[in-house]
Amino acid sequence: MTDDLLENGESPSVPVGVVLHRLRVKAGLTGAELGRLVKMSQSKISRIETGMTQVAPRDVGRVARALGATSDLVARLVERAELAQNRVTDLRTAAGSVSTLQRAVARGERGAREFRIFRSDVVAGLAQTGEYARAVLASVREIRDAVDPEAEHDVFADVLAARIQRQGILADPDRRFFLLMAESALTQAVGGAETMLGQIRRLRVLAEQPNVSLRIIPSDAPWTLPFVHGFELMDSQSVVIDVFSTSMIATGAQDVAVYRYVFDRLDQGATSEIEPILDRYRRYYLDRLT
Repeated sequence: MTDDLLENGESPSVPVGVVLHRLRVKAGLTGAELGRLVKMSQSKISRIETGMTQVAPRDVGRVARALGATSDLVARLVERAELAQNRVTDLRTAAGSVSTLQRAVARGERGAREFRIFRSDVVAGLAQTGEYARAVLASVREIRDAVDPEAEHDVFADVLAARIQRQGILADPDRRFFLLMAESALTQAVGGAETMLGQIRRLRVLAEQPNVSLRIIPSDAPWTLPFVHGFELMDSQSVVIDVFSTSMIATGAQDVAVYRYVFDRLDQGATSEIEPILDRYRRYYLDRLT
């Protein structure tokens, strides 16, 4: 398939990063070897291949030429990279399985220094406890099984492990995390009362970290913008958007600017005085246990 793809013309539906990945595999090079060849870090090569960074068209040309692509293919890939600067990429297409998708997002996160994450429905993935993450991912598996019960899905433990491994980045004091959540995320008893009590303890611990800012939009806060969906801004380079069927990444400057504006507007209705809110839900879930 790869040979036909490269000889007969790359399909426009295949992301540029995937094409470069296939070219690298065809050339028998590791990511580190290719990085040395084109004077890029291995992590940058990985982010380019998974679509987790906005890749400059000139970098696409440099990598493609180093991998022996024809001049025609190089020109097509550069042109598509120029178009992709304002395009949303389906990470499911680039990454494949859910566990691989989680790892693809993690690679993009490792390349960023500043994160702005908003969630209204559930607690942000980086802040979830293991039990909370298990409940959330179980709902994802339920949807996939209901739609396509005959399909082979990821081993659940692998998906959960990939989600939890992403959280290691929170320990890096040189990175800053701005976590913004709506109070409505606490009203949903994800995993049950006991799981929610553990999640509330986890939020308290995170709020004490010097590199984490945790703010909550109270239910009675003045309306600013609708809570359409959750998203994660990484530096000023890209935004990951979660929907039921996949995660998408936008790297266009206009898309990133839109989501930064949305984050800042939503943050206007948030408070850093989160202890009273967390105390209220702690009492609520303790009552439900008894």
